[in-house]
Amino acid sequence: MKKFLLSAISLIIAASVFAQDTTSSSSSVVRRRSGERPGAKSETPGVTPRMQSHFEETPVDDSELQWMRVMYRELDLTKDENGALYYPDEPVEGQENLFRIILGRMADGSLTAYEYLDGREAFTDNYKVKMRDVLDRFHILYSDAKGSTEKNPKFTIEESDVPTSEVLSYYIIEKWVFDRRTNRMRNHIEAVCPVLHRSGDFGGEAIRYPMFWVKYDDLRPFLTTQTIFTDDDNNLATCTYDDFFQLGLYKGDIYKTRNLKNKSLMQIHPDPDELAHARDSIQQRLDSYEKKLWVPSLDELAERREAAEKAALKAEAETAGEEASVSTAEEKPARSARASRSKRGATKSTATKSKPAKVKKPKAAKTSSSATRSVRNRRR
Repeated sequence: MKKFLLSAISLIIAASVFAQDTTSSSSSVVRRRSGERPGAKSETPGVTPRMQSHFEETPVDDSELQWMRVMYRELDLTKDENGALYYPDEPVEGQENLFRIILGRMADGSLTAYEYLDGREAFTDNYKVKMRDVLDRFHILYSDAKGSTEKNPKFTIEESDVPTSEVLSYYIIEKWVFDRRTNRMRNHIEAVCPVLHRSGDFGGEAIRYPMFWVKYDDLRPFLTTQTIFTDDDNNLATCTYDDFFQLGLYKGDIYKTRNLKNKSLMQIHPDPDELAHARDSIQQRLDSYEKKLWVPSLDELAERREAAEKAALKAEAETAGEEASVSTAEEKPARSARASRSKRGATKSTATKSKPAKVKKPKAAKTSSSATRSVRNRRR
């Protein structure tokens, strides 16, 4: 009996030890996404691989693309559509505008910036900019933060020293691609560039200084944590900066397309009317490119035919209306001329009728033309 009890106790102890070993081994397991190497770190400081994998898209090789067009847009923050990127100009209840987020993440070493090369951008290590050089170049006051080293510099910038009131526009690079894998058109923002509008010592028109480029994929994890207002009718901040860009809620003019001569649209089309026409033409081609790739269905053909017939009828009605108005305009002078002639005739006849009748004078009594013979001559 004692042997049986001892064996039972030993089995219970062994089972408990095995369970503890299993629990400890399972708790030390670290989950990682497929294809990730053990101990791999994110390229963006301060962003975990899990965060980065959630936002970065699977890289697409150029061989899998059928068509690509690179656009440069200017987002004017003075326009109401882009006001969400500028306001609040001062931090309010934890909300910051886009430039404060970019500059703050660069100051603490969480975000990397690249040189502005005006159409020849290269997002490689050779073109990375140093934060200290950026602050000195644009005269932004700063101090070295605690824990800053020469290899990993960190900076402290006072809120009042951030030139948010001078960053009045942004440049963005858009990539419009048609992906063969998904057979659809995609618009991907590649980079964002703050533009500083600063006047000289003697005033005058402000000069624009493009500051640096920031890759949107590196910036995106920080944009998803900041909610913004996009509508004055809804006072709930239900949209994030990332939603604002991904949904295309911004409005900007195309100022350049990637070309061999690296010229802007203003250099190619110096006339303002030609420039506006070129921008509209490029945007229309972007919007209609995907539609032209597919054979329309019978329903779409019927809708197009019906729309064409309605347009033709409307054009005929407008043409008939114009012809009627022209004929009416031509007949109006003739009618007025006839009316004036008839009026003159009526006036003349009225004047003739109203003319007083001539009063006939009584005729004088006729006298004989032969002389009356006197008695004296008769006696003779």
